[in-house]
Amino acid sequence: MPPLLRGLSLGLSLIVAIGPQNAFVLRQGLTRRFALLAALACALCDTLLITLGVLGVGGLLAGRAALVLAGTGLGAAFLLWYGLRALRGAWVGGAALHVSGVGAGTPGAVVGTALGFSLLNPHALLDTVVLIGGASAGLDGGARLAFLAGTVLASWAWFFTLALAGRTLAPVMARPGAWRVLDAVIGVTLLGTAAGLLLGLRLP
Repeated sequence: MPPLLRGLSLGLSLIVAIGPQNAFVLRQGLTRRFALLAALACALCDTLLITLGVLGVGGLLAGRAALVLAGTGLGAAFLLWYGLRALRGAWVGGAALHVSGVGAGTPGAVVGTALGFSLLNPHALLDTVVLIGGASAGLDGGARLAFLAGTVLASWAWFFTLALAGRTLAPVMARPGAWRVLDAVIGVTLLGTAAGLLLGLRLP
């Protein structure tokens, strides 16, 4: 398989799985508030991390147990906080659940949350820096650049697809009950991710 297609398929296989970034971008798309900004921020972060991984940083980070421990703990705390907030939204409901409301936040809040889900999420770091970086270890020159382009393309295509698809789902999600279900799914996903990270911690 050509390096470009190999990178594209690997990138899609890793990013399509349900996770904090995907849930966040989809919800912004559903609110029709700063969805493209959320997709752009997540895609840019992934581009940075994937580039670092392909350039060989993944192996260096994976070999530093104390750094991995600190990053995992910080990321789990971030996911726990956001997951609890989503569950609270599912339980309370209210005006913030309306598609036309202002629950999506300000541009600064959207970018900050996207950065948190991208840079404080150890699973995202593992996928982009370590796994993709390791997969590119046997390539060099033009092949490595083509592989990098393929994985970056997968990230950009997926995030912007989520952001735009959310707009088509807006009529369905105009019902408060649908928003509650979505927030509940997001909250459980985030708490499960945080729990998995904490249970998998290994002291150096």
